[in-house]
Amino acid sequence: MAADSLLILLVDDYPDNRDIYVQFLTYSGLRVEEAENGHQALDKAFALHPDVIVMDLSLPGLDGWEATRRLKGDPRTRDIPVIALTGHALAGHSKGALDAGCDAFITKPCLPERLLDEIRAIHGTVPPRSGEPTS
Repeated sequence: MAADSLLILLVDDYPDNRDIYVQFLTYSGLRVEEAENGHQALDKAFALHPDVIVMDLSLPGLDGWEATRRLKGDPRTRDIPVIALTGHALAGHSKGALDAGCDAFITKPCLPERLLDEIRAIHGTVPPRSGEPTS
């Protein structure tokens, strides 16, 4: 994996969810760091300055809504795109996530390919998946 590949911060409190997405994104040529709650997300975002943050909104302690507000309110991290990846599928939750500062909203369950497609759309520089032709 190239040292200049995108760094993704994946924030989810369920290890199984993290494992699935980390394996797929790593296989797709990205570097991935993990956080299991909002406080870890803030610490890692400030320290690592990832290219994209994938944020679960339902987290223990500091939830993803507030973690995103803090990230978007801080000059060090306000420009990092945040993709909400959440089980909150009720009407209004996507608007609430966007209002909190998320740049995109994906409902779980979500295939890893869908997440990669959203990372590509939001960042625009993700290499093609293995086996895909390059243009």
